[in-house]
Amino acid sequence: MNMRKNLIITVISAILISACGNADTSSLAEKKKKLEALKAEQKKIDIQIDSLVAQIARLDTSAKKDKDLEVAVTPISLRTFKTYIEIQGRVDADENVALSTQMPGMITRIHVKVGQEVSKGQVLAETDASAIHQQISDLQTNLDLARIMYKKQENLWKQKVGTEMQYLQAKTTMESLEKKMGTLQEQVRMSKIISPINGTVDAVNIKIGQQVMPGMPAINVVNFSNLKVKADVAESYAQRVRTGNEVLILFPDIQDSVQSRINYSSRAINPLTRTFTVEVLLGNNRNFHPNMVAKMKINDYQSAKPQVVIPVKFIQRGTKETYVLVAENGQAVKKPVTISREYSGQAEISSGLKEGDQLITEGYDLANEGDRIILKK
Repeated sequence: MNMRKNLIITVISAILISACGNADTSSLAEKKKKLEALKAEQKKIDIQIDSLVAQIARLDTSAKKDKDLEVAVTPISLRTFKTYIEIQGRVDADENVALSTQMPGMITRIHVKVGQEVSKGQVLAETDASAIHQQISDLQTNLDLARIMYKKQENLWKQKVGTEMQYLQAKTTMESLEKKMGTLQEQVRMSKIISPINGTVDAVNIKIGQQVMPGMPAINVVNFSNLKVKADVAESYAQRVRTGNEVLILFPDIQDSVQSRINYSSRAINPLTRTFTVEVLLGNNRNFHPNMVAKMKINDYQSAKPQVVIPVKFIQRGTKETYVLVAENGQAVKKPVTISREYSGQAEISSGLKEGDQLITEGYDLANEGDRIILKK
């Protein structure tokens, strides 16, 4: 501004001197014309001065700031660095059976309802087996007679009375009727829907009087005591995901989570999907249901010892180096760093920083190396 004032004074002085010197010989029109020319020249000079002042302000880094830059810092501490693989899985049950009748017929009895606990071998429902029971009743009379005849022939044969053929014929008749009885009794058993496992009735899809056929789903029984989560993992993670890895399971539909470890990791790769299967046991929990969606976060890396871990956003990348700014003795100091791994916005630093360094976390984007700084209170 002083430079501009001096220039204006010089121009005005020149105008006055010129005006005084030529007062007698120049006309008024000539003086006005000369004044306009000088004003135009002055305007051009003002523009050039403003441009130079702005350029000098940008380039003069040695100039002192009006005040020190205020920043916030965070002391660096060491901690274990972990990375996770995130995949989607599903809840599964080893013992989840859909039962149906083994013989066609009409449902005559249903002994259970949804939610009821059942045991292995318990009869859940029955179809009409009255015709089979009538056959058994008729056959039982003949079987009883055949057993009496056999017993008498056996006693006579022991006393050497009668022929061997009579004895063998009586024995054969009895055994044949016993086999027929066994067949009919098996048919009666097949007319009943029997639970093969201990569990809970999850669905009853039949009604009394309904005609059913073998293979038609009738009653579902689930054992909730051995639920697990299964997921397919990409082949590229085969060396990093193993049995025993820590895993966090999230259930978004019920807002629940479980911390566990992988119980089983398949060694076989599916040739079609190029994936392998992992399983995590859930135990007995009624909040989880077969086929429920589950998100798995499998820990695939963990640092052997505590490391320097900082947020990625505080790391600055130059053309030749990666660095952060730390506060030392009231100044911003550049610290080149080496990044080992990054995950979820965090970076593991293998060199360049140590425990206790004061990382600039607020104002880092405004500070330059060597700037004087003060800490926010």
